[in-house]
Amino acid sequence: MRTTVVIDSDVAAEIERLRHAGMGLSEALNLLARRGMTKDNTEAKAVKYQHRTSKVGLKVDVTNVADVLDLIDDDR
Repeated sequence: MRTTVVIDSDVAAEIERLRHAGMGLSEALNLLARRGMTKDNTEAKAVKYQHRTSKVGLKVDVTNVADVLDLIDDDR
């Protein structure tokens, strides 16, 4: 089967690495595709982001940048 595909640069680099190790293009591409199909997707699971805060001694609420800029402009 022949199909035209666009390969991202990181994937192309891995294909080239495998080719330099002695694999053909089709063999390297098939190997990478099979790895992707059988890989345990634990790495791909999203990690819930939790923003950490800490006291830094500011006397101004800086959570809204626009308000802080307005406050600074008012002081001038």
